[in-house]
Amino acid sequence: MALATVQADETARVKDANSFIVGLYEHPTRKAEGLTRARLHADVAHGALADAGLSLGDVDGYFCAADAPGLGALAMGEYLGLNNLRYADSTETGGSSYLFHVQHAMDAIRAGHCNVALITMADNQMGERRPFGLTGPDVGSSPDIAFGGLIPTPLYSMVAARHMYEYGTTSEQLAWIKVAASHHAQHNPHALLRNVVTVDDVLASPLVCDPLHRLDCCVMTDGGGAVIVAREEIARTLGRPLVRVRGSGCAVGHRNGGRFDLTSTAGVRSANEAFREAGIERADIKYASLYDSFTITVLVQIEDIGFCEKGKGGAFVSDGNLISGVGKLPFNTDGGGLCSNHPGNRGGMTKLLEAARQIRGTSHPAVQVPNCDLALAHGTGGAIGAHHGSSTIILERM
Repeated sequence: MALATVQADETARVKDANSFIVGLYEHPTRKAEGLTRARLHADVAHGALADAGLSLGDVDGYFCAADAPGLGALAMGEYLGLNNLRYADSTETGGSSYLFHVQHAMDAIRAGHCNVALITMADNQMGERRPFGLTGPDVGSSPDIAFGGLIPTPLYSMVAARHMYEYGTTSEQLAWIKVAASHHAQHNPHALLRNVVTVDDVLASPLVCDPLHRLDCCVMTDGGGAVIVAREEIARTLGRPLVRVRGSGCAVGHRNGGRFDLTSTAGVRSANEAFREAGIERADIKYASLYDSFTITVLVQIEDIGFCEKGKGGAFVSDGNLISGVGKLPFNTDGGGLCSNHPGNRGGMTKLLEAARQIRGTSHPAVQVPNCDLALAHGTGGAIGAHHGSSTIILERM
């Protein structure tokens, strides 16, 4: 069979299958002293199940990443008491893992391997006072050591510097991203940083690694979150708001031996796939949850997803264009990783949660986007400027 025919058949199969996010929960803690990682995973799992009106016995698919202790889904399946599991997935792509999991859960549901999929993320790095580092397998033997390792701030600073050189982007423009996040965080009682800041405040904060300032960087927190993805027939019986996963895309990028563009990510491919599957345009999106480990992360993603042309991101994010009720593209209305929550250095789950809240209409009234029928969540795991996973999820209100 010709490749084009196979791809056309796959598109038809995807469009005929519907999966829904039926439960969600974000842990309120930002410093989990006295709480183990396993306990945090259990807390968010129970919270999401209660939100969906389901029980542990209803779950037959479980998804986690390297933040889960022990042997991932095996250890957590036992700890949680998931006695009816017939599908498990421990895909690890850093902070984007949980958006990858949504796509994998959709595939598993479509294939008949499970009906109700639980996805959890949690960490207690701050409570345990562990040194900074991505949770997961030992990185000492990782091949990226030959390229200087995976130390986030210098990598992102290098990306920012290159973007400034190539396109004339300024520190003031990057600062507007933090300003927008802070305007939203003031309404979130659980946000770690709730004070509204100005462009001058960002520029006056100490340089961490030129050209990025302290306020260009995300917070470090504990906590986590969980979502439940279910088959349509089940979703329609729960009496909950119907949040359909309309499109998804995943991709992996890396340094390719030095032959790569610092200012671009695999998000170009993941976004194209998600919009192709969803059958909509970028202009149809009412709200975007964008991974915000640093301000430059947001700017690059806005360009790569296609909300503006490459090199035009600086102008796009300026003058409050990302502030709900003010700008063209409201983003991270919970305060995001820049101000609210970035548990275990993994921000993808919280992006998914706020996008689902916007579709449900349950974000804080001060930042709720009116008539939010289409929202996007995008995750970047690892680090741009190095190996990374990109995942794009488009959610629709039914």
